[in-house]
Formats: sequence, structure tokens, C-alpha cells
Amino acid sequence: MANGKTKLELTWIGKDNRPKLEPRILVEDTAKSHHAPFRTGKNDIFDNRLIFGDNLLALKALEQEFAGKIKCIYIDPPYNTGSAFTHYDDGIEHSLWLSLMRDRLELLRRLLIKDGSLWITIDDNECHYLKVLCDEIFGRNNFVANVVWQKRIQPDMRATIGAGHDHILVFSKDLSAFKSNIKLLEQTDEQSNRYKNPDNDPRGPWVSADFMAKGYRPNQMYEIVTPSVKKYVPRPGSCWRNVEPVYKQLVEEARIWFGKDGSSVPRKKTYLSEIEGMAAWSWWPNADVGHNQEAKKESNALFGVENAFETPKPERLIRRIIYLSTNPGDLVLDSFAGSGTTGAVAHKMGRRWIMVELGEHCHTHIIPRLKKVIDGEDKGGITEAVGWKAGGGFRYYRLGPSLLQKDEFGNWVISKEYNPAMLAEAMCKLEGFTYAPSDTAYWRHGHSTETDFIYVTTQTLTREQLQKLSDEVGESRSLLIMCGAFRVKNLDEFPNLTVKKIPKAVLNRCEWGKDDYSLEIQNLPMKAPEEDIVAGAPATGKKPRSKAERRASVQQPSLFDLPAGKGGAK
Repeated sequence: MANGKTKLELTWIGKDNRPKLEPRILVEDTAKSHHAPFRTGKNDIFDNRLIFGDNLLALKALEQEFAGKIKCIYIDPPYNTGSAFTHYDDGIEHSLWLSLMRDRLELLRRLLIKDGSLWITIDDNECHYLKVLCDEIFGRNNFVANVVWQKRIQPDMRATIGAGHDHILVFSKDLSAFKSNIKLLEQTDEQSNRYKNPDNDPRGPWVSADFMAKGYRPNQMYEIVTPSVKKYVPRPGSCWRNVEPVYKQLVEEARIWFGKDGSSVPRKKTYLSEIEGMAAWSWWPNADVGHNQEAKKESNALFGVENAFETPKPERLIRRIIYLSTNPGDLVLDSFAGSGTTGAVAHKMGRRWIMVELGEHCHTHIIPRLKKVIDGEDKGGITEAVGWKAGGGFRYYRLGPSLLQKDEFGNWVISKEYNPAMLAEAMCKLEGFTYAPSDTAYWRHGHSTETDFIYVTTQTLTREQLQKLSDEVGESRSLLIMCGAFRVKNLDEFPNLTVKKIPKAVLNRCEWGKDDYSLEIQNLPMKAPEEDIVAGAPATGKKPRSKAERRASVQQPSLFDLPAGKGGAK
């Protein structure tokens, strides 16, 4: 335990440091948005969103509009923080990675609808830290499964034990709600071929299961006599699956199988015609959902060998996730969009989608890929399997600039990049109002209820102007005014108005002017020089240890071995 806390938790350096995120506005760039020239059907979806910018700020920007509305979130985050930490202890590397994920996971959870789910692809390096972190954020009772995806088709001969899988951690917002809506998988030909009909049952092929169950229930301990007059009672520690009246009804309906000679232990039939599907399990072989090489081939076909994305996921894998957890029209979110596989698959499957990506491949890979999907030029991946043709579209957004910037004297002022409409939208977001400017009333820029409105202006308002606003608003409504200044000593004269100055009213709300929350390695303690750690090491000319060498060193502290007071699992 740490800091007097009484619950079991994962702690790390900097865990208590939380960013004060600015809820940015999203600015559409219509030149980068893309839509089909005509509708191909009544279910075409055009309001999908592609957002370019830091994904933590983007999630905060989405929170007001989409909290409690996302059905499925799939993310493929960085598996580790890589070479950016060459000169930092691994304990610090893990701490940064955990902080990066914690801040995003908390926002992602708030975006999920009650029966929504989060699916995270991760490798062994961070999986188990991430599982504990998700337990803390979502609750252990909302853990669904750790799916093992067979990502390779053969072992890596260079490795001691070749990594043939990745994990897909699955968490729900509310497990009972999620369970009631998760779908069954269609049976494969291999599964259907297991059904036979040795007794020419008119109901068709069937499989049988043992009629015995573990446990002891007195009303399920009767004697069964087979057609050949052989008698059976449950094995020690077992009982029959059903009470005797139910068993007799099953026999009457010819749903109990006693073997070809009528003398075997009873088994209950299940008919192929009655099976709606198969429940998914936690082992996903590459034959069912694809593998890395398949994903690479898809990427090569889309972008060319020279421009292929380095770490794509196969479309079949994303299809299964979306199929299990959503229905057509549901919202799917991916905040680590990569090459855009999630959006492409969701689009082909008739789901609405939102993707966020900061890298330049947002423009070099995602936009060209989505255009091919919309225009019907993408013939690969799951296109044929789901019968995708063409249609729909997406809107491209970039994160708006920070609302406040410092002037030449170091004072916070409204950014010069903001026009009046952008300012009104930003203030609505900061104050919790829905931005909805009126065509008839200049002072109605947004609303929080049917009778509560907001007005944003950089003007200095006089008493006469406030009186006019108060009269127009009326006694049955209220108005929040965000203005540059006002010349009234006693605002109590206007009981239906609340007046605040900008930027003073919001100055301490957020971290202004910060555009990148991807890594925060400044101000962290540097690792001691190698010669101070390794006895007898030369004072100069020694190369830094590689990542693998540092991890293998017994002197290297792990996250769980950090000194007291500096983090570590307790």
C-alpha cells in the first residue's frame, strides 16, 4: 500500500500527475473530407469523422458530444515506448507508458455506452501492466476476456521462444449489459461438418453431449433404463442434467441418444437446424481472423510495397471484433488509427466510425485508403465477404488551436487564430453548453437546457446593453454572458443574467497552449552514467547498453522494485 491508501493498486512514478486538458474545438477541412457523389442505398453513412491531432486532446474534444454513445472502441496502442527512452531507466519507461494509457483509458471509458466494450491489442511486454490498469479504471468485474490472437504462421527462429501471438484485452462498461448483447459467431464449415445423422432423425444432423453434469442434486439422481434394458445411475460426484420429468419428455421427443445398439450411457442431442451460432472463445487462430503476413499483403495492395504501413492489422481480425460487439449503425472508435483499418472495416460493415491519428500517415495512408473504400476501389480485405460496393463518406477535422496564448508581455489572451464563431463554440465547450447558434436571436450561441442559453462576445458591455439583453431573455429564461468586460457595478439588477469576463473566467481551467501529450520525458531523472553502474567499466568510449541488455541486467530495477516513495506495486 502507498500513501495511506487501503486498496490494492498498481502505482508508478508520476501516477498522481494528471493533465488539465483543454476541451478543444474541432475544425473541419472540407478539402480533405470525402463523400461518394451519390447515394448507393438508404443506409449510406456520411457523418463519419477522421480527426488529425493528439489523441488525448481529441478524446477530450469528443467527450461532450459523444459521452455514453460509443458502442465499440478498438485501439492498437504503442506496445512500448521504444527508442525515445534509450537514456532512461526501464522503470521510468513503464511509468510514462502507464500514464499515457491511464489518461486515455479514463476518457475512453466515459465515451462508452452502457453495453459498450473496449478491445486493446497488446503484446507480452505491457499486457499484464495494462490488465491491472484496466481493472482499476473499468473494475475487475467488467473484465470480459484476454483473447489470444495467433498473429504468426510460423515461429521466429531467432527467438528463444518465438512470440506467435498478441493479446486482445476486452473490457466492458457494464458486463451484464454487454453479455446480453454480444453476438454469436456463424458456424464454420468445419464446425457444421461435425453434425451427423446416424439414426436418420427427420430433424436433420445433430451432435450429442453427455447427459451427466458435475455436482449433486437429489432430484437429479434417478435411475435411467435404456431401450436395451440396461440401467444407469450418475457417476460418483455427478448427477443427470435434468430432472426426471424433463428427461422423459426428451426421450419421448427422441432427443436422447443411447448409441446404435440402445445400451450406451444417455447423451442429449443438439440439432444443426436449431443452432443460431457459436459463442466466441478466447483463442483466435489465424485461420479464422488473419495474421501479420495477411495484413502486410493487404497493406501492400493498398499503398504499394514501398509505402506499405509497417504494423497493420488484418481486416478479418477487426471484422470479428466489430461483428461481435456492434450492430449496423452503431458507433466505432479508434484513437490510435494507424493506417485506418478500423475505419475501413467499420465502413464496409455499415457502422459509423470515428478515428484519431496524429502521424502524417493520416494523410498519406488513411485518407487515400478511405477514399478507395468509399469510391468502391478497395477490392481487398473483407470487401467480398461482407458484400461491400461503395458509398458514404467522412468529414476530416483537425484539432483547433489552443484558445489562449501569451502576448508579448506574457499575459494570456484569446488566440488571434480564433474568429467569433470559433470563440463562441470554444466557450460553449468550456462552460458545458451545446453550441447551436440561433438564426434569429444574436445572443443565443448555445444552450444547456431549453431555457438556459449562452452568449459570447469580446465587447465591453454597458448597462444599457445588459438591460436590453435581460429584457429579451425574459423572466422565464436565463443567459450566461461571456464578454471582454462590463461596465456595471451591481449585476444583481439582472437576475436572469450571469456575466463573466474572458479570458479571466477560464484562465485556471486548463493547460493552455499545450498541443502534445504523447510523451512527457522532460524533468524526469536521468540514469546514472554507465561507468558508475558497471564495476570496472572504462570512463570513456563505452557504448550505452541496448534495450535488451538493460532489461536483462539484474541491476536494472523493474516497475515493482522501485524504491519506496517513488512508485511500484504495493
